[in-house]
Amino acid sequence: MSVLPWSSSLGTGIGSLPGTDSRETARLVSGECSDFIHLHELPARGPGADMIGRTGGILSSVSQEFSIETTPRGWRFVPNPGKDTRRAQSFLNEDLDALEDFTQGYAGPLKLQVAGPWTLAAVIELTSGERALKDPSACRDIASALQEALRLQIDQVRRRVPHARIVVQVDEPALAQVLEGSIGTASGLSTYSAIDEQVASPILAGIMSAISDAGACPGIHCCAAQPPINLLAKTGAAFLSLDLLRELDQDQLGAAWESGLGLLAGTIPAVGQGAMSDTRASAPVRELASRLGLGDAQYLSQVVVTPTCGMAGASPQWVRTAYESVKAAARVLRGDEEGDRDER
Repeated sequence: MSVLPWSSSLGTGIGSLPGTDSRETARLVSGECSDFIHLHELPARGPGADMIGRTGGILSSVSQEFSIETTPRGWRFVPNPGKDTRRAQSFLNEDLDALEDFTQGYAGPLKLQVAGPWTLAAVIELTSGERALKDPSACRDIASALQEALRLQIDQVRRRVPHARIVVQVDEPALAQVLEGSIGTASGLSTYSAIDEQVASPILAGIMSAISDAGACPGIHCCAAQPPINLLAKTGAAFLSLDLLRELDQDQLGAAWESGLGLLAGTIPAVGQGAMSDTRASAPVRELASRLGLGDAQYLSQVVVTPTCGMAGASPQWVRTAYESVKAAARVLRGDEEGDRDER
């Protein structure tokens, strides 16, 4: 397991944000998340700026056979890069340029986000019109290409922000559906076969290992209603990113947290309005820690507070409110830590 690149509770974002101005968004993130900056994603710019399109553009940089194009249903792999692939790569370069401009001298944790192999396979079509999920060989090839693409991406970001401690969040929103066999086929008349955990886990472990080997800290984000926490915790991830506003399996979460995994805890709604108190923002973590008996400073220091995912639909004002709230919640948790130390 990788060593966590933070030593006390902090606050950061998940990835996607509203708007289309990359430089202004980079300015916002670097200012509001100054202790734990993340690369922004702006899907409102259109296809290629979304999570799947962005990762497809990264894959194409490794092998042209993983180039992508839009379809009426989403995305499809094509053998040669076209305008959709180039647009995705252009959006990413624009975002990295903006990130670099606003992180000069930054030496804290810096988080990148990519779509995970099972979500890519569940969403992107092959030339046959079926999702890549149907073809076990295609699933393995996607994972292999993603490993190499991540190595290149980490190296590129390290050159741009040389003192940052790089964190990679692998987004797997479709993983639970892949495991239960509820992804629909092209005809819409059936679903693809469920992927066994014994097949899914090694693929994810390979991604985690590639990130670690590249000198970055790997973790998995899953916003499903019932994320497979036990499986995720056994992949070599250093942290899990989960929505604490959902009903999670507390036994599984407690075991993962107690084992030393970091927890990116989604405690702020992605979309909202008005104000949010410090205690309300930190309550999901504090209450969970109390129920699990993990309120000690050691465990609280493993927590990074985040909004839940889906902030692309939020108002600019709520984004600022949410970021202020995650920082405030982290301060509350750090205060709990100091209190624990004083009592000793």
